[in-house]
Amino acid sequence: MKIRNKIPKTDKQLHLNLVNNNWIPMKEPESVWTTIVLSIPFMLFNTIISLGIIHIFSTISFNEFGISSDSISVTINLGVIIWIFSLIILHEMLHLMFIPNFIKSKNTFIGLTLFGGYVLTEEKISKSRYIVVTIAPFVIISIILPIVLGLIGIFTTTLKVLILLNAMASSVDLLNVVLLVTQVPGRTILTNNGTKTYWKRTT
Repeated sequence: MKIRNKIPKTDKQLHLNLVNNNWIPMKEPESVWTTIVLSIPFMLFNTIISLGIIHIFSTISFNEFGISSDSISVTINLGVIIWIFSLIILHEMLHLMFIPNFIKSKNTFIGLTLFGGYVLTEEKISKSRYIVVTIAPFVIISIILPIVLGLIGIFTTTLKVLILLNAMASSVDLLNVVLLVTQVPGRTILTNNGTKTYWKRTT
């Protein structure tokens, strides 16, 4: 595992080598901004799911988050910044933990950029594991965690905010899963070349 403050770039020579060895590139958004725009529907979908789970166990309203019919009050202090930074780290660590042998891997990268944290691996992993790696933070933090918190009765406004922020931040992850499921058949392995994803049938 390597720590970098920049996402590894696509290697043109590696791209040719992969294609020549029957690896098929996935069709993916060409830029970060295109990815963000395409992920907006998933942001709404994720948020609705988490809101619904929270609502099962606890009341939730705009006033609780400082939003009323005539004003919006947002308080940002050191504590809030620490909580959000911790959420980013936890989110990325959950991605990382499901990558096979990530500690010993020389082709797995983790870091922070202006757009948030990232985890990327160029190891070859199965389609099913790739999906698990991608959706783990959303499922664990924004679905399982609110259920557990609701059952033990310790919901707080801060926890609700963090759960919803993670749901929204997971929108790109869900977009990637949809792209994967709609393009890649079963019994395949995947790998990355920078941010570009390739798949190949297993024998």
